[in-house]
Amino acid sequence: MHILRLVDVSLEKEGRSILRNISFSINKGEIHAVLGANGAGKSTLARAIMGIEKANGKILFKEREISNLSITKRAKQGIRFMQQSPPSFEGIKIREYIKIDSAKSIEEIRKILEKVGLPAKYSERFLDDSLSGGERKRVELASLLAANPELIILDEPDSGIDMVSINRIKKIILEMNKNGSTILLITHKESMTSIADKAHLMVNGKIVASGAPKEINKLFKGLK
Repeated sequence: MHILRLVDVSLEKEGRSILRNISFSINKGEIHAVLGANGAGKSTLARAIMGIEKANGKILFKEREISNLSITKRAKQGIRFMQQSPPSFEGIKIREYIKIDSAKSIEEIRKILEKVGLPAKYSERFLDDSLSGGERKRVELASLLAANPELIILDEPDSGIDMVSINRIKKIILEMNKNGSTILLITHKESMTSIADKAHLMVNGKIVASGAPKEINKLFKGLK
């Protein structure tokens, strides 16, 4: 069953085409990667699926068109989006943030934090600017692990992360998938596509090829 289907999704800004007639589908339980250089339009595509950017064309979630739904309504349908730079929130503890979409106990939350590479005691820290960008990414991954949504869109979770942490992130993504979440992974690193079932190469706002990750990586390397 298609959990996500895009049909001729396009977006223009100030007379410039950012997304150009993008069409592809993801089956329930799959991991798909969208690979491309910086500026290819990958993040805009992720934001369009979540409803942050208004695009033309059709976006269907579980075969129901959601193109005109708000961000909140898309989230209630079972879609979650991790931005490149997750936001911080003054006055909210990490454990409180994770419990917004989850009924996990404090002990379960602490174990999840340890899985993403944060000490259990971070559950009592505030989700504010005292955390580094990498720490906020880990908190967001912990939140997604706890919430277990049907579809997760990850916008370059590997950016600004060292290789050791990238391997940990890969394991977390695979665990989220094993727990039942379908994953759309946005990345500019070929190494991240190794965990995907299928990859799509994006160039200048258009999907130019789709197929096995190894083949898409070869095509991407040829563009450099």
